[in-house]
Amino acid sequence: MKKKVLMSIFIILISLLQNSCGSKKISKKIIVASSGKVESLDPARANTLKAMQLISSLGDTLYELNSDGELVPELALGMPLLSKDKLQIFINLRENVFFHDGTPFNSNSIKFTFDRFKRIGTMNYILGNKIKSIDTPSEYKVIINLNKPSSSINGLLTSVNLTPISPTFYKKYSNKFLNEKFVGTGQYVLTSFSNEIQLIEPNLNYWGEKPKNDGINFVGYSNSASLFGALKSKQIDVLLSNSIDDSQRISLKVLSENNKFKEGNSPFTELSFISLRTSAYPFNNFNLRLALAKSLNRKLISEKVSYGLRKPSRSIIPPILKKDNQDLWPKYDYVEARKLFQKENFCNGNILKIPLTYRSNVPADKLIALTWQEEIKNALNDCIEIVLNGVESTTVYKNLSLGIYTAVILDWTGAYSDPEAYLSPLLSCNEIVDGICKNGESVYSGSFWGSNKVENLFLESENIIGKKRIDKLVEIEKIASYSIPYIPIWISSQKAWSQNKISKPIFNGAGIISLSDLKLVNE
Repeated sequence: MKKKVLMSIFIILISLLQNSCGSKKISKKIIVASSGKVESLDPARANTLKAMQLISSLGDTLYELNSDGELVPELALGMPLLSKDKLQIFINLRENVFFHDGTPFNSNSIKFTFDRFKRIGTMNYILGNKIKSIDTPSEYKVIINLNKPSSSINGLLTSVNLTPISPTFYKKYSNKFLNEKFVGTGQYVLTSFSNEIQLIEPNLNYWGEKPKNDGINFVGYSNSASLFGALKSKQIDVLLSNSIDDSQRISLKVLSENNKFKEGNSPFTELSFISLRTSAYPFNNFNLRLALAKSLNRKLISEKVSYGLRKPSRSIIPPILKKDNQDLWPKYDYVEARKLFQKENFCNGNILKIPLTYRSNVPADKLIALTWQEEIKNALNDCIEIVLNGVESTTVYKNLSLGIYTAVILDWTGAYSDPEAYLSPLLSCNEIVDGICKNGESVYSGSFWGSNKVENLFLESENIIGKKRIDKLVEIEKIASYSIPYIPIWISSQKAWSQNKISKPIFNGAGIISLSDLKLVNE
């Protein structure tokens, strides 16, 4: 309660400062709120949507994806050029661009940023073994040397985690994280940082189009109810939907349809799924994985938990990235599920108990778990029992690679807009022994599943482009869908709601809101 009161007082103070009598001009500062904290603004460490939103406003990437999913140059001057052997990428850079500390942006800053991420970046799969080195033949030209041809490199160049940072400012942090500051080239400058509140103001020396507001006060609320109440009571101007209850999402959707608020939507990019530990009993048994997958009623879960706002999915690649609606993973069929459980000597008095872990601080997770548990009781109560275990998300992520979760509900949004950014973090593996991953991304996702055929297809996909490449990546998903290390649940879009005095929120093709486009419209 004390925290809630302090937060309200802070917001009131912000409002008073914004409308002080010493200024004749009405401030265009906008209060944007979401749930949770920002632990780090270091692009080599950041992995939450909220942190990515901020970094995207404080820095620029070499390229960006527009709302149609097309590659658009930002700090790059034109499209990337590929050598004949496809082992070098040539990129010309914008001139007369400066970091917030006055350091000139040039090829050395790209090299510094990429080399630093390669050393300390936590999202290892983004670079993997793709990039061998960075050459700087001139001040405004970089050459990216690849270990092997890579058709996914264009998407990688849009990654927020590779946002260029000032070599001068980060000199002492070339081998360690700097969590509470950020010095990039972006439209905004960070003026204040705490885990709960971040203040950003327009970069007066920005090379491109200036923000349409006088700054953003980014505020984090501890729970969904207080966030929802703050929007309705007009304490905040914009609400971001991450981690807000679905009952409140549907309420805001209805209110927006009645012109009480404005609603903005991103493409469907966030995947929710269940990771099954395939390295130990019971899910080292394929029939039990298949039976469990066939017991999940996605349509029921979508309707009861998200009021139909989230799209049931039998794929781990977002539709926008594979250009079709092909569903590959097992569909709901409790009759078939029963037969499979019986085949493994369950049912009729022999009940398989399945521990299901959900993230206690993610509202939808618990509701998914409860809805599924209830459905199991109705259809398969003599075969299996779902035992629920709520664990805070940071603890879940820390323990995934230890193999302590039999089944766990997770979600994932690719670090860049490419099918590989969804497949590789879940399916790739560096060391496979008898179908079990001993070292690789699938260890960190908690499934421990590995396939040498999948690894070969990943390599093949790097040498082709266009539809052939997409088909190869879909083939990878097919192989995984036949083995079932995961159970896809649904896919979601990011949403944001603004007061009517504020413009409608706009998202880019990667699901990042454009804070610089927010403006007062009824002045």
